[in-house]
Amino acid sequence: MVILYDRFNLPDDIYEVIFATKQQEIVAKLLINYMKQEGGEIGKTEMSVFATNLHEGELIGEIDEPPYVGKKVKISYNKRQFYDRILTPMKSMGLVDYDLYNKKYRISDKFNKDMMRIGLMWLQEYQKPAYSFEDKKKKN
Repeated sequence: MVILYDRFNLPDDIYEVIFATKQQEIVAKLLINYMKQEGGEIGKTEMSVFATNLHEGELIGEIDEPPYVGKKVKISYNKRQFYDRILTPMKSMGLVDYDLYNKKYRISDKFNKDMMRIGLMWLQEYQKPAYSFEDKKKKN
């Protein structure tokens, strides 16, 4: 997944940096909040029930977006799109980890570690000496 951001207009909410649409942000927040309520991890069956309830519009949650602030709202999101656009990117970025052996999803800090590693990679590139090359157009 590619994250493009404008460092001069960086939002305060991490979900706005990671996800393309408000709807995706809302669903991702609900998922992480649900996982936090369950001690930071949920089973494969619980994830499926969450996705099914979301698909059927049976999930009721609080949204911190105007005009819904503080109100309980029914939330609906396609199950397949949930897995493709929310859960899979969150797994691949290290926000959510899946343990194949125990069949558990858990909130992870790997995203933070990867961002620090990427920052170090840039520092290494930044500090490398320039290499020479020839511009054929300037020779003529």
